[in-house]
Amino acid sequence: MEFILNNRLVKTDKPGGMTLLDFIRYDHQLTGTKIGCREGDCGACTVLIGDVKEGKLRYQSMTSCITPLANVKNKHVVTIEGLNMEQLTPVQQAFVDTGGTQCGFCTVGFIMSLSGYCLSAGSATLEEGISAIDGNICRCTGYKSIERATGIIVSKLSRKDDKHPIDWLIREGFIPGYFAGIPERLIALQVASQNPNGRADRLPKVGGGTDVYVQRPDDLVTSDIHPFFDLTDLKSIFLDKNICYVGAGATATDLLESDVFNSMFPNLRKHLKLISSTQIRNMGTIAGNLVNASPIGDLTAFFLALNATLTINKPTGEVRKLPLKEFYLAYRKVDLKENEAVEMLEFHLPDENTFFNFEKVSKRTYLDIASVNTAIRLAVINDNIEVIDVSAGGVFATPLYLEKTCAFLKGKQLSSESVSAAAEILDSEISPISDIRGSKEYKRLLLRQLFFAHFIELFPQKNLKWRRLYEKY
Repeated sequence: MEFILNNRLVKTDKPGGMTLLDFIRYDHQLTGTKIGCREGDCGACTVLIGDVKEGKLRYQSMTSCITPLANVKNKHVVTIEGLNMEQLTPVQQAFVDTGGTQCGFCTVGFIMSLSGYCLSAGSATLEEGISAIDGNICRCTGYKSIERATGIIVSKLSRKDDKHPIDWLIREGFIPGYFAGIPERLIALQVASQNPNGRADRLPKVGGGTDVYVQRPDDLVTSDIHPFFDLTDLKSIFLDKNICYVGAGATATDLLESDVFNSMFPNLRKHLKLISSTQIRNMGTIAGNLVNASPIGDLTAFFLALNATLTINKPTGEVRKLPLKEFYLAYRKVDLKENEAVEMLEFHLPDENTFFNFEKVSKRTYLDIASVNTAIRLAVINDNIEVIDVSAGGVFATPLYLEKTCAFLKGKQLSSESVSAAAEILDSEISPISDIRGSKEYKRLLLRQLFFAHFIELFPQKNLKWRRLYEKY
């Protein structure tokens, strides 16, 4: 496989399952990229990965510690060494001017994430700039100085030429001049590389790697893999009549940037920003989140409440359909046979009478696993609940579709009395355990409160009654 590492074309026969971090540090001695948690949490190993999409060069920040080498084939990988020039870049200088570096170990990751934001499209805002570094942790608690550095960069970006962003960033010293030739070089690589991996059916199938590289790294780092991350057929998001189809390889970032999803879910950004971090949203695939079968998978809760259906590809080439709520058989066990793969999921479009909400509580607001999460979809006509789907995570051995709660509320008037009665049924459907994220009693209380929070959020005109109910419990 081939790719561009900073300004150098790299050809390698290393196993595709090797992590990008190890390849960068040990095969090319680019030690500016740091080894931290090796689980995608701390952001110290952040790099930029660029690709040409629809004729445009696009960069995303990713954690190299859980990025399979196979996933950067025909792409541009940028480490801190690939940004360094004779003078500091504006991002590096802003960190110096504000005291944004303390022990320095995390600094490279922050620089890479913020530089990736500079390369992104759209107008710059402080909120978006800070969001771009939400996957980077500073153990020295230097966040305020880092936020001030971000503010300096956002101010400079207000002058960016959005029609020719790469040229402007080169002129202003944000990136080296060699970036100008990257699109042509990447296109040439893509054209020259047309041969798929041989015997792919016998190789481990890996998407973004954000779950499997945390759970089973030793099984993969010396192996070749069949990368699913860039398969075009698995990336699509489209509408057909009244159904939305989402490819299994789409990422949370793909959902965030989808016009289709933003039109359906006005609060999409608010909901999905609660899921992991920018780097992981750029990497983790929807199917990976579902097949991982974590009882607290965020996208799992999201799509369970949409009553989604999976399309599963059999080894014979046939496909079968399965409701997502029937996919989970037991703890970490799903209805997926050997060599089967999730190909797509689908759900019916919400209409003007349909409301949707997602809630999550974790120890940190961002970049954290949920203690409890839940989502709801309901159609209300003349104050009558015509359709309702509710999911919950962190309160059972599997992601949970609250069948009895939904059955009770369907056809009921939307009132504090019916919701209060439904909360009692909800409590009977769950079986949380005490663990590091909270006691079982806390999780019961938390899910009930989040259940009420759905109605507070969606029906503010009834806010006083809902809040009284919320406070009662």
